[in-house]
Amino acid sequence: MSDVTRLVLVRHGESNVSVEGIVGGPKTCSGLSPLGVRQVEALRDRLAATGEARTDVLLASTLRRAVQTAEVLAPALGHLPVEQDEDLGELLPGECDGMSWQAFRQHYRPEGWVFDPYRPLSPGGESWAEFQVRAAAALSRVAHEHTGRTVVIGCHGGIVEASMNAFLGLVRWRNDTMLAPRNASLTEWELRAGEEADRTAPGWRLVRYNDVAHLAGVA
Repeated sequence: MSDVTRLVLVRHGESNVSVEGIVGGPKTCSGLSPLGVRQVEALRDRLAATGEARTDVLLASTLRRAVQTAEVLAPALGHLPVEQDEDLGELLPGECDGMSWQAFRQHYRPEGWVFDPYRPLSPGGESWAEFQVRAAAALSRVAHEHTGRTVVIGCHGGIVEASMNAFLGLVRWRNDTMLAPRNASLTEWELRAGEEADRTAPGWRLVRYNDVAHLAGVA
């Protein structure tokens, strides 16, 4: 077993709910758009050609757009089975799941959108703060469960952002700086054995963020 644990986060390709302009939570996520499939196929072809992500475990959130992303990548990753983990999902929207964003704003934010990290998106949903804690805990758990292995995760922009906040020690309860991981992008972290527990060591290392070299030429 290697002394390096690697987490390779792949944001899903463009989703149908994004194209349709609706809030796409667990109830309504319908997977990738045709462009989203092409984006992930371009990444699959890159990984197959370069072998840069020799993978031991292939995970995905339970949302269809993330599962489909992992399934498209699987042939380039040794045809590993896709293991689903609910905690790796995007922020839970609550009762607004399936609404158009226009209807959401009219119904839940008639006063205008003012960022409040402690306010759920809608009743029954998560706040940004709750989501960040859940996502960071899930990534930490995955790393401990697969010490010394390379784990590729089909996930979401929010999960990528949570990794940046947690592993770089950022505190992002404000909304004046925005991270913008692109569809089908790669973000990679590594942790060497013993470094996480040693406060004098650097801990997690960001190897790459928002790598989309494979999307050159994809419409």
